[in-house]
Amino acid sequence: MTVRVRLAPSPTGTLHIGTARTALFNWLFAKKEGGTFLLRIEDTDIERSKKEYIKNIYDGLQWLGINWDESPTIQSERVNEHKQIIKTLIDKGFAYKCYASEAELNEMRETQKRNGLAPKYDNRHRNLSPEKESEFIKAGREPVIRFKINDQKLISWNDLVRGKMTWSGKDLGGDMVIARRAQPDSIGDPLYNLVVVADDSAMKISHVIRGEDHLANTAKQILLYEALDLKIPVFAHTPLILNSDGKKLSKRDGVTSISEFKKMGYTSEAMANYMTLLGWSVPEGINEKFKISEISEVFSFKKVNKASAKFDWDKLNWLNSQVIHEMSAETLLKNLDPLLKKNGWFIPSKQWGIHLVSLLGPSMVLINDGVDQAKPFFEEPELCDDGKKQLEIKEAAVVFKFILKKLESSDATSFSKEEALDLINQATKNCEVKKGLVMKSLRAALFGTLNGPDLIQSWILLSRFSKDRARISRFI
Repeated sequence: MTVRVRLAPSPTGTLHIGTARTALFNWLFAKKEGGTFLLRIEDTDIERSKKEYIKNIYDGLQWLGINWDESPTIQSERVNEHKQIIKTLIDKGFAYKCYASEAELNEMRETQKRNGLAPKYDNRHRNLSPEKESEFIKAGREPVIRFKINDQKLISWNDLVRGKMTWSGKDLGGDMVIARRAQPDSIGDPLYNLVVVADDSAMKISHVIRGEDHLANTAKQILLYEALDLKIPVFAHTPLILNSDGKKLSKRDGVTSISEFKKMGYTSEAMANYMTLLGWSVPEGINEKFKISEISEVFSFKKVNKASAKFDWDKLNWLNSQVIHEMSAETLLKNLDPLLKKNGWFIPSKQWGIHLVSLLGPSMVLINDGVDQAKPFFEEPELCDDGKKQLEIKEAAVVFKFILKKLESSDATSFSKEEALDLINQATKNCEVKKGLVMKSLRAALFGTLNGPDLIQSWILLSRFSKDRARISRFI
């Protein structure tokens, strides 16, 4: 079998992490099998679909390293084909026009609810007489198109994740609406289950890989495949992604879209790595930290779990920190520089920037952490309580006078690590204080607090454009 898989997102919102994980599993499977990964934009929800969401989907997938192999299919451009298929179903007796009003349907559901029954269409218009249909048309009613579902029918398939699956027709909610209301002599807008079958068949999709929340849709779609005499694809239903409370991850959990993760400072490598682990078990002998291009060689649905995957922020943060710590200084600077410029901070030279990110990188978990950590190198910091307490020690001012005098007597605009250490030792000796007092006081003057990156390296960076002298002189 030639493997052809697809991602079919709806552009009614930004690229959700669940959709991106589905894309990743499709992409990995296609690469493993030497197949083709396709993209279809399901934009038939005209009111909610937006071009900016389509761009967000494209950008998010490409950022993750997931590229499609053919031009995207735009579902709205195939509406005429969808309507022709619906007409075929009507002509063959598999579908019919249903004139039931919303008021009648609501009354039906209320009755079912009072009787403790599951909501289900009772197929009341499946066998309308010509006279009754004519009466509805004269009354100005607009019908939907429904596909007939046999309650006695058993629908089965072998799922790549869940094994043998069987649904009963009676559990599918009655005859299925496949087109919205329209004038009796026309066909309304085609609906999800019909257009998915039509488009997957037209695109020659061999495997449909999607979330387990589509299980009922799969049963309905198989009935449509059979009615249209189309080849049924292989199905694989992946586990849902849950939040810390064990509920489906949603917008209520805060960050759920790929663009939001990117904005927070997560790297594409860590995101792709982590999403692969959401529902897939790493084969023995393979490290949990990997590149998706490497893992595609061993990806298999045998390792995809049936149980839902719980989102773990700690695991994602750890993976992201590992990616950052392994970045070259040049790459880290390239990622951080645009964020610094957004704050109005400009790197004086590439070499200075390389030294800055080399200093900050080991303590960064997110790319954005570098912004907070870099702030004291560009803006004069506020004095924190611990820094203020340190600078109230009277010997601190004596130390600063000595150091400032030495700095001002030198023609050099900066100094080396050895020279900085030598100056600290001289201050310790000449001012008759402990070395710890000198270093703590220097850190408090330069950064406003006793916490921060390596003091000597930080001091050297600040000295390269004389910010150290101005900060020290404040406390004399």
